[in-house]
Amino acid sequence: MGNRPPAPRRASPWADVLFSALAHGAAWLTLALLAGILLSLMFGAMPAIREYGLSFLWRSEWDPVQNRYGGLVMIYGTLMTSFIALLIAVPVSFGIALFLTELSPLWLKRPLGTAIELLAAVPSIVYGMWGLLVFSPILSQYVQQPLQSVFQGVPFLGQLFSGPPVGIGLLSAGIILAIMVIPFIASVMRDVFEVTPPMLKESAYALGSTTWEVVWSVVLPYTKTGVVGGIMLGLGRAIGETMAVTFVIGNFNQLNSLSLFEAANSITSALANEFGEAAPGLHQASLIYLGLVLFLITFVVLSISKLLLQQLKKREGVIT
Repeated sequence: MGNRPPAPRRASPWADVLFSALAHGAAWLTLALLAGILLSLMFGAMPAIREYGLSFLWRSEWDPVQNRYGGLVMIYGTLMTSFIALLIAVPVSFGIALFLTELSPLWLKRPLGTAIELLAAVPSIVYGMWGLLVFSPILSQYVQQPLQSVFQGVPFLGQLFSGPPVGIGLLSAGIILAIMVIPFIASVMRDVFEVTPPMLKESAYALGSTTWEVVWSVVLPYTKTGVVGGIMLGLGRAIGETMAVTFVIGNFNQLNSLSLFEAANSITSALANEFGEAAPGLHQASLIYLGLVLFLITFVVLSISKLLLQQLKKREGVIT
């Protein structure tokens, strides 16, 4: 008799059922956690919602002594510092990714890439302490004071760079945030640039294209969805940062001007500074209301990024 092949093992029907249940359970658990966080924030903020409604979003007064609250100063500080961070971080990250993928010599590529990734592992409180003790005095003396002398009396720019040049405020917080998000954006850009097929780039070089022309006409169109995703990742990181911003933003709950040198506040800084000492009642509910606003801002940013990525993929002919 010839050797018979071993009979295939039949998987237990319970294995598929268990696997499917675990997968579905994990998915539903994620949705349940998001819904639970949202409902708990809404429940905790209900006294402030009843008191102020949507007017909380544009009220600038924040006075725990008089028990009157508004979130405009914190919302403005959060959005402005994140905008400054992206304004600085995106071009710098693009330059880093371009150098690592197109221009860097082989002996420098690995150590430089590792150094950039290590920057992402530095605790945010270390960035905050460095920003307050080292960076702020340098910013005050060598950046803020010269900017004031140059733009004094110039419409809009003079107002933007007015205020006390003490090294803390919106500009300082935005720059520190930029330093923190550069490793994330640069790493994503570098990775997506590296997936561009070498044949496409070599063909462009063979036609006489410069490095910039190859990047602009070949690499970016091929990797634009990944680039946008990396930028949105950095934006989400900037919006939610707490400790580094708390050290350098000034924690001032008034909006006296549009100056970038003025001390200000952010949602995360207000929560970190006041929540531990806030008495139950309207003060605590207003802080939770700020947390709810931050949650919704993050949700809106992520939703916009998803829609943008879908539109970019559709233009590339990919059905999503």
